[in-house]
This record gives sequence, structure tokens and C-alpha cells, in this order.
Amino acid sequence: MFGLGKKRSRLGKWIDQHGVTQQWLCKEAGINKDTATKAASSDEYSPNLKTANGIIRALRKIDPNVNLDDFWSM
Repeated sequence: MFGLGKKRSRLGKWIDQHGVTQQWLCKEAGINKDTATKAASSDEYSPNLKTANGIIRALRKIDPNVNLDDFWSM
């Protein structure tokens, strides 16, 4: 079970629905665990553009239609 009852951001809900782990996201996006945790648990978290683009690039390996606007308004 993903999420374990914790509050999830739009990104967190997306990775849960697609069976993605934060560990995978860290590796593929080149981000650290703390960044992945913040991004997956808080909609108030706003990554810098480099981090956001790395996350989107990783997620597009699963769903090519994912966009930055799906998770953050930048």
C-alpha cells in the first residue's frame, strides 16, 4: 500500500496511482529523498525549475503526457 495514510500532494497521489516509489523518483529525477518527500506530501511545496523539470522528465517515462502544470503552477 502506498501513501500509508499520510497527506499527499497532487504529485504524491499521482505516484501512488501509478505504483511509483519515491526511491525510483529520486533515482530517475536526480533528487534527494527529502526533496521527494516534500514534493509528494505538500501541495505548498514549490520546487525550483531544475528540480521540477527533472521530476517531470522522470514521470514522462511512465506517462508521456505529464506536464508541469499537473502538479505546480509556476
